[in-house]
Amino acid sequence: MERGQKPNKPAFPEPFARVVEAFRRLPGIGSKTATRLAFHLLLSSDEERAILSDSLNTLASRLMPCRDCRNIVERDADNPETPLQCAICRDPARDRGILIVVEDIQTLYSLEKSGEFRGLYHVLEGRLSPLEGINPDRLRIRELLDRLNDPEVKEVIMATSPTTDGEATALYLSRLIKPMGIRVSRIAFGIPVGLEIEYVDEVTLIRAVEGRHPF
Repeated sequence: MERGQKPNKPAFPEPFARVVEAFRRLPGIGSKTATRLAFHLLLSSDEERAILSDSLNTLASRLMPCRDCRNIVERDADNPETPLQCAICRDPARDRGILIVVEDIQTLYSLEKSGEFRGLYHVLEGRLSPLEGINPDRLRIRELLDRLNDPEVKEVIMATSPTTDGEATALYLSRLIKPMGIRVSRIAFGIPVGLEIEYVDEVTLIRAVEGRHPF
């Protein structure tokens, strides 16, 4: 090797490289972390790798969307295609007069982890984005409006992310909901503009919900 020439990076064997690449495709995982995870699996016992493999293989087949809010719920083993309610929707202690709208399940669990919100949820499964071709028909908006026919619902809180698309989604929904005579509010306090809600800390989320304002 000539002086000043950088040595070639070591090439991993193909089976190992495939695992590294699989981890790299996950959100927030870079090359270094992916490599560390792959080495961890390589050095793990056969039993540990089998547990992980089985968990991944059955992840989708054993879960289904909640029939009401679109949260995840485990299928009934005897009747796997029967729509079910999640634990939150089944909880009789929840305030059924307040419904908070979120973009994804991750945000639902971020809010739920704070322990402050005691109403119900509705997961849109995305947000409006004309540039990405995501229009209202691709979101769970019809299901939301169906739920709002329940006279018990008095308020809908918009908890979409404070990005351009998130704000547009909240505005679009508020224009559909207000004529139904239901109060529409928007979380805003303490959340920086442009930040995904799932990355906001619990204290800030609590203040955001408590400090909501009419929309």
